[in-house]
Amino acid sequence: MNAVAQILAVVLGLMLIAVGILESFFYRNPRLFPIFRIRPDDQRAVRLWVINQGFYNMTYGVGALVGVILANTGQEAVGRALVLFVAAAHVVLGIVLVVSEPKLWRGAVGQAGVAAATLVATLL
Repeated sequence: MNAVAQILAVVLGLMLIAVGILESFFYRNPRLFPIFRIRPDDQRAVRLWVINQGFYNMTYGVGALVGVILANTGQEAVGRALVLFVAAAHVVLGIVLVVSEPKLWRGAVGQAGVAAATLVATLL
């Protein structure tokens, strides 16, 4: 994997971990309600999906970071495959997000944009 792909994969991984932490542990913070599109009265109703979604993101983020580590420790093909999987998954998930809720286009661009750049850089 080239240096650009590795940097983007690390950025993607850290971004997913950060978002996952916000989703799983800080979704009750009123400043995050607009980002997650929840109302104060909805906190109990969304608890299950938002925590689960957060751990999905953290797991994918760790996967991207592990992929870079593997690529640099003699397992380049495995690491590259892992990074490609994480990036491709988030391109698809970003598309699903904007199709299912067009108002979340900014989040979809954030989710799919870095992932698409990582995908392209890894394939080059």
